Amino acid sequence: QELQRAVVTREEALHMFQENPFKIEVIEGLPEGSTITLYRNGPFCDLCRGPHVPHTGLIKAFSITQTSRSFWRADVNNAPLMRVYGVSYPDKKLLKKYEHRIAEAKKRDHRVLGLKQDLYFFSQVSPGSCFFQAYGTRIYNKLLEFVKEKYWDYGYEEVTTPNIFHFDLWNTSGHAGHYKQNMFHFHVEKEEWGMKPMNCPGHCVLFDHRKHSFRDLPKRYAEFGVLHRNEYSGALNGLTRVRRFVQDDAHIFCRKDQIEQEVMAYLEMFYEIYGTLGLDYDLALSTRPEGFLGTIEDWDEAEAALTKVLNNWEESKGKAWTLNPEDGAFYGPKIDITVYDALGRKFQCATVQLDFQLPLRFKLSFVNSKGEFEVPVIVHRAIMGSFERMIAILTEHFAAKWPLWLSPKQVMIVPISQTAYEYAEEVKAAFYKAKFFVEFDSRDMTMQKKVRDAQLAQFNYILVVGEQEKEKKTVNVRTRNNKVLGEKSVQDMIAVLSKERDERCLESLLSPPPKQDKASK
Repeated sequence: QELQRAVVTREEALHMFQENPFKIEVIEGLPEGSTITLYRNGPFCDLCRGPHVPHTGLIKAFSITQTSRSFWRADVNNAPLMRVYGVSYPDKKLLKKYEHRIAEAKKRDHRVLGLKQDLYFFSQVSPGSCFFQAYGTRIYNKLLEFVKEKYWDYGYEEVTTPNIFHFDLWNTSGHAGHYKQNMFHFHVEKEEWGMKPMNCPGHCVLFDHRKHSFRDLPKRYAEFGVLHRNEYSGALNGLTRVRRFVQDDAHIFCRKDQIEQEVMAYLEMFYEIYGTLGLDYDLALSTRPEGFLGTIEDWDEAEAALTKVLNNWEESKGKAWTLNPEDGAFYGPKIDITVYDALGRKFQCATVQLDFQLPLRFKLSFVNSKGEFEVPVIVHRAIMGSFERMIAILTEHFAAKWPLWLSPKQVMIVPISQTAYEYAEEVKAAFYKAKFFVEFDSRDMTMQKKVRDAQLAQFNYILVVGEQEKEKKTVNVRTRNNKVLGEKSVQDMIAVLSKERDERCLESLLSPPPKQDKASK
């Protein structure tokens, strides 16, 4: 059957769908002069922007994947609806491949693995706000420490700003007019206040607190501030869409001639962090949109600087980039960064954006080399994005089999019998002193059961001890993948595992994966 496209007037569309209040609302909400299109397939006709396949003969395989309850326009105060999800493919093999990928994704679902491994959970006492348990907080802190190390290396200054601001600040920044519906706001003593959904306005207040010379720039303010955004309850989704979160948010206040060097340094930091995490990425330049603010000259200069950075990056790293014309923010161009996990799924976490407008709104300035006041440029940038979202991505990327440096469960000591308990405690103390997350299984169960439980709990290394190991001051080493590595001295194990942890290796140094030869790749 052919799929036919038709363009209709607003009046014709309102008449055709007069019995459907939802479609009437959509049609009436379209701006004057909008093109309204329909698609017809046999007797079925509906509003649709398109495009579609030319005819149904191209669809050889399809599947209904999910149904769920929802609310009109994602608002719980509106009418309830049923949402139906489906996919189609030109042949059955592609559909099977898709279904296999989805099945694998379900096994890696961070919401399931988080509960199974006692990492984090959510509660109705605070919807959209994660409760990180001790194991989950260990992962959180390791990522935080990693980013802090990079901030030190790249010359960032860590700052702290309030969580709640008077609405005068949000009026100045423009959030009151454009973002208020996404903010938590309230009145105290007849004054309106808002919880911050982002850090940039507070950093503008910091910059404006004192006078700056051109020699002072760039100023790189980094903050791990707690942010709140009033997401609809129906849109909340595990750690990927929350109301309370923390970003590795930073803002660089710089001169126009420093844009290139600052963005290049940002990309280097991003490359080091994502390389350590084992995540692949793509880059795209988003340029001046319709309705942009500022002068064309500023935009041209900024886009030229970002283009030069991306060309240099492609030359040095061999990473091609693409162009997203007219897809920049209204206040400045940006580089969009897409990352891919182990299943090839893409996410956007990292971002770097130039902003000409916020410095003007806050009347920020520095004294240039001519002794004149000049407005700085703000570089908004994040690498992890929100730590909550990154932990969700990494949980699924690693299937909760964390590399040693990120693992909340690094070493489990398993005594063969009660006679080895004292030595097990001695080994535990040695690893604890070396700052490993180490536990000792003193349950009244067989050694085999304890080892299996530790493997299922994803402890990186299981160290079995008995009378023989006690006499030799050794441990018998197993991995979570059931590789038996034999007897090793306690000090040798601490040395090797310290190297694996401190170098942030993705694979075990004691049991690396087999190397593939060129023919098998």
